[in-house]
This record gives sequence, structure tokens and C-alpha cells, in this order.
Amino acid sequence: MKTIGLIGGLSWVSTLDYYRIINEEVNKSRGGDEASQLILYSLNYGKIKKLTFAGDWNAIIILITNAAQKLEKAGADCLLICANTMHKVANEVKAAISIPLIHIADVTADEIKMSNLNVVALLGTEYTMKLDFYKERLAGHGIKTIIPDNDEMGIINNAIYDELGKGIFHEKTKKNFLRIINNLADRGAQGVILGCTEIPLLIKQSDCDLPVFDTTFLHAKAAVNFALAS
Repeated sequence: MKTIGLIGGLSWVSTLDYYRIINEEVNKSRGGDEASQLILYSLNYGKIKKLTFAGDWNAIIILITNAAQKLEKAGADCLLICANTMHKVANEVKAAISIPLIHIADVTADEIKMSNLNVVALLGTEYTMKLDFYKERLAGHGIKTIIPDNDEMGIINNAIYDELGKGIFHEKTKKNFLRIINNLADRGAQGVILGCTEIPLLIKQSDCDLPVFDTTFLHAKAAVNFALAS
């Protein structure tokens, strides 16, 4: 079994889910008492959040690259950045290490294509929804993205930073998300990417008529497939 390297704390709330899913999926495959081999480097979310709001992506690159290099040195065979937004710096991080970086948008795109869809809604932070790094990655797989309008993006973004990233889940917030998803379906979305690793803690497939793509699960499952490949 190969060793998975996780850059977590982005936020710690969803990092818990990564750890749980990875171990559950390894055990499903191997049975008995088998669990994953992984190394976690948990960053200070408060510092990352401040740098994100300040637009200081160079400082973020330094922090995440440093974590990635330490994980590689510690024996990780692959790397996951456990957040969608922080994949804005994925190319710079990948260039600084020699182990594979499993990109969250790539594994999500693979699942979308397996579902024979090509137009999906993208929910996440304003950085994930508005900037090009995520949408262009999906476009490279032939997938078109639809994003909410500005007011709806504000609702989602504020919920992520003020509630979900702190482990706070309100029924009113869930209803707002579902309303936005329904609006995106009316605009032609065939499915919806839960493109922030905290959103799957609020929204489940059972809540939606559209196919839901849980980026946390898909990313974690891809790491397990890598680790268990012969």
C-alpha cells in the first residue's frame, strides 16, 4: 500500500471527512482491520483565510509548497490539497515536488464524464466560481460550467466562510443552497459540483434532483485507488 499525503486544515472540518473516507474506502477494499497509510500536514486555516482575502497568493504558494515538500520528504507517495479553492496554486505546488499531485478538478471531471454529462453547475467559494483556474481545468475535459449570479455567489461564499468552515450548518442555509441549485438547473445545468469540501456536509444527493458531484469523496477515493494500485 502506498502512502497518501494530505495537506489539510483547509478547513479542519472537511479534513475530518477526508480521513474518514480514505480509511473507510481502504477497509472496504482490503477488509479485516485494514486502514490507510497516510501523512497529514494540517495548515492554520486562520492564516490561509487572511491571505486569501488579501489576495496574497504568493504567500499561499509558499505555505502550501512547504507543506507538500515536507510530506514528500516524510515518505508520501502522492499528494492531495484538501480544498477546491487552494487548487488555484496546484500547478506551482506540483512543480515543486516529484510525487504525483492528484487534482480535485480532474477526478471530478472523470466522474462527470462517466455520467455522460457535459454541462454542470459549480458551487464553491467566490474564488472557485469566479476565477478561471477551476473552470478552465474542467473545460479541458470538455465540460462547461454554469455559476450562480452575483447575489447567489455572495450567499454561498458567506455561508462557506462564516458557517460551514466552522462546522456550523443551518437549515436556512441548506434551503438557500437548494434554491440556488434549482435556479441553475433551470438555466441548463445537468448536474452540480459541490466544489467546496465543506458543502457535502450540508448538501447530499438525497436533497437534489440533479446528480451531485461530491468533490471531497471523489478526491479521497482517487487517493485510495492510487494507494491500492499494484
